[in-house]
Amino acid sequence: MGVKLAAASGGSIELVPTNTASNFTVTVPAATTTVVGTDTTQTLTNKTIQGGSITQGTAVASTSGTSIDFTSIPSWVKRITVMFVSVSTNGSSTVLLQLGSGSPATTGYAGSCFGALASSGFGVTNYTTGFGLGADGGAGYSRLGSVVLTLQGINTWTCAGILGQNDTARFNSVGGAIALSGVLDRVRITTVNGTDTFDAGSINILYE
Repeated sequence: MGVKLAAASGGSIELVPTNTASNFTVTVPAATTTVVGTDTTQTLTNKTIQGGSITQGTAVASTSGTSIDFTSIPSWVKRITVMFVSVSTNGSSTVLLQLGSGSPATTGYAGSCFGALASSGFGVTNYTTGFGLGADGGAGYSRLGSVVLTLQGINTWTCAGILGQNDTARFNSVGGAIALSGVLDRVRITTVNGTDTFDAGSINILYE
């Protein structure tokens, strides 16, 4: 049963509830306003749509420590961009990007990284403990570029990115995926061995 409202011009508008056995409350604002329809063309003003804009994190100097974490990522996020500017470590272990729900996942990753060096050809390496951001590593490597993480399904994330180097003519391309145990809330940047320390550069994220 609906509620029919008569219009001054003779027509009417009927409010018809969805057929349900449950009780719901619809709150109408105390204001002169216009109802927004899903199949009508309207212009919205003074509205905030959650997840509708790109949010920038706070850049972190990658000059110390064995890992860098970005936490408290909102549950509605569907895409994350991780940006690297002249990031290097003091050892030869490859830089690794890990995702997590509550804590960083250290298993279950599928994917590989392709690395090409102008002077000595190319190489490809598979990674299972994170997304490897290089086919190999080196204490002199200075990494620049971005990696994009995209929600593919329920808690399943894909990874794609390209990083160059300013210490030599080299670039790395990474691709992969992981199914997390819960909703993503953090991103960690570390190394494969987990003991090399960062010694230069900065890292930041964008999420949307």
